[in-house]
Amino acid sequence: MSNLARKLRLTDYFTLAWGSMVGVGWLVIMDDWLLRGGSLGAVLGFAIGGALLFPIGWVYGRLVAAMPDAAGEIAYTAAAFSRPISFSTGWMMMLAYFIVCPWEAVAVGRIAGYIIPSLDSIEIYRVAGRPVYLPHLIIGLGLTALLTTLNYRGVRLSANFQNWTSFGTLALFIVFVTLGATQGSLHHLPPLFTHTPLVSILLVLQIVPYFMTGFESVSKAAEESTPEFRSQGFLQAIWMAILVGILFYTVIIAAVAFVAPWHELTYDKFMTAVAFQRAVGSRWIVNIILAAALLSLFKCFNGNFVAASRLLFALGRRGLVNPRAGQIHPEHRTPSTAVLCIGLVTGACMLLGDAILVPVTEVGSVACAIGWAATCAAYLSMGRSGKLPGHSILSPVERSVAGFGLLVAIAMMLMKLVPAIPGHFTVYEWLALGIWILLGAISRRRAQPVS
Repeated sequence: MSNLARKLRLTDYFTLAWGSMVGVGWLVIMDDWLLRGGSLGAVLGFAIGGALLFPIGWVYGRLVAAMPDAAGEIAYTAAAFSRPISFSTGWMMMLAYFIVCPWEAVAVGRIAGYIIPSLDSIEIYRVAGRPVYLPHLIIGLGLTALLTTLNYRGVRLSANFQNWTSFGTLALFIVFVTLGATQGSLHHLPPLFTHTPLVSILLVLQIVPYFMTGFESVSKAAEESTPEFRSQGFLQAIWMAILVGILFYTVIIAAVAFVAPWHELTYDKFMTAVAFQRAVGSRWIVNIILAAALLSLFKCFNGNFVAASRLLFALGRRGLVNPRAGQIHPEHRTPSTAVLCIGLVTGACMLLGDAILVPVTEVGSVACAIGWAATCAAYLSMGRSGKLPGHSILSPVERSVAGFGLLVAIAMMLMKLVPAIPGHFTVYEWLALGIWILLGAISRRRAQPVS
């Protein structure tokens, strides 16, 4: 369909998927997770929420093998439903990926300020009562420029960066969790739940879609696999990313609650680092944690940058937004215009500062749940009519798995949208979602359909 460079291997797809999924939430807002559910509630929330994603991952694995298109959800829904539904699904999924980019650009400034306290200076303005510091902006904008350059110049450069940062994060994670856990105690774990057990788990389940978004990013890079890549490798990368993601999140939450009395640290900045420092009694373990966090931030930022730029590229190529977004660089064979757009808008959005961190989590959860639901529905529709490329009518078991995935995605979406459910959207989240929908309507109206 395009002449994007074909240079990605199985390892690259795994690090893209897992790297896009795991960022620095485990350092930056661990207090929010534990206050939502308690030590056991948070662990169970991520374990259950992550496990429920396996059927959705299976659907994606089947679809990306049958339809290796950078459009991902846009292509899947276009084959089953109307053009407006296809655009709406793609636009929501682009929000789920793109919104992570300014999140990480802001977070890198916070981490840098923790390492070098003098960077928390030169306040230039405030957003929602939170200060925005000039050094933080400079660092975030610098990282954004670096990743924009990498992705502009070639997918192989981006993939190498993703591989090094992903495996580096895992190695450092194993080191600091193993060393810190030797100093922990079961007496630190209470309270196991901050509300009733069911409500505690539910409040954590609501944010799991945001922090587990990324496994489906494999589909956005499907056109860039090496010529010898085997189609079943897509599903392998997706399921491995989900499994490693579940293990990562549950282990880090349990470790933080185990090494120190977590309920005493929820008002400390970066309570994950504070907990391990208190357990070990030395600053050196904090340095390891911060190094892991920086690597994790880089890979998450880069992975979501790749996915967001490919979706914007696909929207432009299909004439669903300005067709110029679908241009490919003649030398680097990258979606260069889309890459530049994502980089520029990320830089603009990070000007909002720390105030975007938690609200972004809420809106991103709904956006990706909508995309997952539409994808499962499209798979069921194509499977029922026999329109799925290379496949016959779905078997009862296949329909059951896809149907369960659809129900999970709908449930995750409703948990944030239904006012009667604890932890539902506030007016600020509704406002943010409404602004994104309005931007989509404007972009769609100005687009020129591709014949």
